[in-house]
Amino acid sequence: MRFAIALPTDADSWRVVRRAEELGFHRAWFYDTQMLSADPFVAMAAAAMQTTRIRLGTGVLIPSNRIAAVAANAFASLNKLAPGRIDFGVGTGFTGRRAMGLGAVRLADMEDYIHVVQALLRGEAVETELEGKTRLIRLLNPELGLINTRDPIGLYIAATGPKAKALTAKLGAGWIGTAGGVSEGVRSLHEASQLWQTAGRPRDTLESIVLTGGAILEPGEAVDSDRVVAQAGPRAAMLLHRAADQALAGLPPMATLPEGLSETIAGYVEAARGFRPQGAHYLENHRGHLMFVKPEERRFVTPDLIRATTITGSEGEVRARVAALAAAGFSEIAVQIVPGQEHAIEDWGRIRRAFP
Repeated sequence: MRFAIALPTDADSWRVVRRAEELGFHRAWFYDTQMLSADPFVAMAAAAMQTTRIRLGTGVLIPSNRIAAVAANAFASLNKLAPGRIDFGVGTGFTGRRAMGLGAVRLADMEDYIHVVQALLRGEAVETELEGKTRLIRLLNPELGLINTRDPIGLYIAATGPKAKALTAKLGAGWIGTAGGVSEGVRSLHEASQLWQTAGRPRDTLESIVLTGGAILEPGEAVDSDRVVAQAGPRAAMLLHRAADQALAGLPPMATLPEGLSETIAGYVEAARGFRPQGAHYLENHRGHLMFVKPEERRFVTPDLIRATTITGSEGEVRARVAALAAAGFSEIAVQIVPGQEHAIEDWGRIRRAFP
């Protein structure tokens, strides 16, 4: 089982990424959430120049955020700074789009986007639609050495539903799933594995990554202590934000709601009905998303919510859950490091050392 970190991007993210490299982490995933955090390519460039081994990936890029030609150029530029250490993680969009009141990009559009980006990185000429017209484009001057299109760039797709997982299998990409608990992660991996094999690919060739978050409790520490809420609460609150999007904007659910949380979720949704300005509830709903717990939502981030949506527990309990995910077949676990809680990487570093 490899270990990675996932983080809301900051121009100074290289500091925690460099520490992750020192602790033996395999990869760092950078969020593409333009309304909430800094630009991922800026942060990745800084990290590329401050590290030598750790892989750097978009976790995940949203196709609507930048045209395919710009994305391909950015990846090739990074690939010059960190040859062979760059990964193209992509998805239909959750945080970065819902923070603007938008739903997901169509799968067909994402597939076309991936095709164009990869073709450009292979040095090919490819047709794409620009401003309503189809154009043939190609990266024109790779021989000058300003970018690197020689070293391979990995492809990873964030996929929750079966159609997105089937596309991952079709393209032979690495799969990024999210999970707050072992049983949830195992179910999702089983579906991804079945679709991978249906596409004619051997099960053991699926590279599977589980993106999660949580906190390692100190002896006697409560699950809802201020420290734990600061580290695990942002990921737990994501469930509340999803529920409000579903109730107030009609956006589709992304996962089954855990049992026993209906009252907490209903309470948050009712509070969200008062978010202003009217018609743009998403501005307040997604403020702090995956970064911090807002004071007004703190009462909804209960111990039960944290337990159900994150990997939080004693060091022994967390090791056991990670071991269960590894035994199920996950290749990598990516744990979220939130702003202001960068020291949490030391706790996760101890967990990593238990999995040589």
